[in-house]
Amino acid sequence: MASPTLALLAPGAMGAALAARLSAAGASPVLTNLDGRSEATIARARAANMQHATYAEIAARATCVYSVVPPDEAFAVAEAIVGAYKTIGSRRALVFVDCNAVNPDSAKRIATLFEGTGITFLDGAIIGLPPTDTFYPGIYVSADPKDVTVLDEFTVMSTKYGMNIIPLKGEGAGIGDASALKMAHAGIVKGMLGLCATMILAANAASPSTADGLIHALDISSHTFVDLIIRFVPQMLPKTYRFVGEMNEIAGFVGEDVGAGASTFQGLAETFARIAGAHGQSPQGEEIAQLLKFVEEARKTRR
Repeated sequence: MASPTLALLAPGAMGAALAARLSAAGASPVLTNLDGRSEATIARARAANMQHATYAEIAARATCVYSVVPPDEAFAVAEAIVGAYKTIGSRRALVFVDCNAVNPDSAKRIATLFEGTGITFLDGAIIGLPPTDTFYPGIYVSADPKDVTVLDEFTVMSTKYGMNIIPLKGEGAGIGDASALKMAHAGIVKGMLGLCATMILAANAASPSTADGLIHALDISSHTFVDLIIRFVPQMLPKTYRFVGEMNEIAGFVGEDVGAGASTFQGLAETFARIAGAHGQSPQGEEIAQLLKFVEEARKTRR
């Protein structure tokens, strides 16, 4: 993968930060598609040195496409790239890396779009917050056994351009492994955030004094939970619209074989949908004020 042309879809908070990292390491410019995007998204893409291109231009020019979109858009984005690739005359090599929070069954369904096209599909999972000057999220990637060489080449190329790639290889490895890792990790981390948010809102529904008491009870019994709430709940609020689809994907991953696993995450999807709706209102809904007040009061226990 010498002198690659890279594309990244789409320039959300994670995607733009990854593109900025790629660009800063010499992979400039990074192609993206800005059709129908908001002014804020276009500005974020420009700040990350991303260049607008049609899907046909991306299919014709790119060496590798990173897909970093909400889970409910993952299939459509993959379909758009495959459709565009089929319209161009050249059949040069192209690698498509699905880095979205989808479950293994969804990843395998997306992979079928690429069969017989000449595009190599890799299954990816981003673990961690967007990159900064001092933090590098891990990108776990798995491949069909026949494409391990491509996986190795992708790892070398992406590492050269500032990505923290962890290939998943070995006995039994294949498409779906990275997505399964993402589901298990997000189920613990974001699932715990969803559970905390659910109980904070439930305590407030009982009474403000119950919510105040919950802060002190957690401070007595579970410092770790208090620290988690203080650090992550404010970061979570603008992203909860993305967590809805992710919780539904996790529900599909867990299934009904593990107690009430699927219904647990379906319930958390409803919590995140409620918070996302409140966050999108103007003025913001009462749930946002309750969660932020809880965080502020929890901070005071650390002073």
